[in-house]
Amino acid sequence: MNKSRIIVSLDFSDPDLAYRHLQRLHPDHCRVKVGKELFTSSGPAFIRKLIKDGYDVFLDLKFHDIPNTVAKACQAAAALGVWMLNVHVAGGREMLRYARDAIDKAPHRPLLIGVTVLTSMSSQDLKETGIQSGTEKQVLRLTRLCREAGLDGVVCSAQEVSVVRREFGKDFCLVTPGIRPAGSAADDQKRTMTPAEAIAAGSDYLVIGRPIIQAPDPLQVLLAIEREIGTVQGKPVPVRPAGGVRQDP
Repeated sequence: MNKSRIIVSLDFSDPDLAYRHLQRLHPDHCRVKVGKELFTSSGPAFIRKLIKDGYDVFLDLKFHDIPNTVAKACQAAAALGVWMLNVHVAGGREMLRYARDAIDKAPHRPLLIGVTVLTSMSSQDLKETGIQSGTEKQVLRLTRLCREAGLDGVVCSAQEVSVVRREFGKDFCLVTPGIRPAGSAADDQKRTMTPAEAIAAGSDYLVIGRPIIQAPDPLQVLLAIEREIGTVQGKPVPVRPAGGVRQDP
């Protein structure tokens, strides 16, 4: 069973190019994330191909629509056999509950997590959308909504992980994008942290894209990150066997 904490983000529009890059990695050492760009260009067939090759797939489409539409989208995603999928918490409590119910009724039950505040957004960005409380308070507010709706966890910046972990306990799954190994460029991420810092703060899974994919030897970078986070004492990674209920190893 794959226990890797690293999710490699496949930020490509060309599925053939994405697959060629993936050949330089290994499913025993990472999971993979497919987002809107790649899924729009490649569709469900590419997801099935990744799963057939042994990869756990995080389908990062951030479903956000009326409750019934999101429920049906979650059912379709679960039927693909993905390991994890997400919805945008801004859709509200009813939408979250519909999504939870849809996953619970599916033969294959992936982890269902909520997107709180995008890591590209700062407190000033939130103010421009009418939210005056700042990123940390907004993340906590939306995380509480996820917990009450029965989701498995949330996506949040590593900079909010410690307070979210303290507030919601060890059994709530925290997925953190915006992870940058020391010396890497921040790119378009505004709230970043190194892999070791994020694990120490309480992250379960680290989403890392360009620093791995764009490296001359992606597997060596991946293994180096594994060694780095292996030095940090963390809790067991929550996993869900295919078709089963999440268990802690």
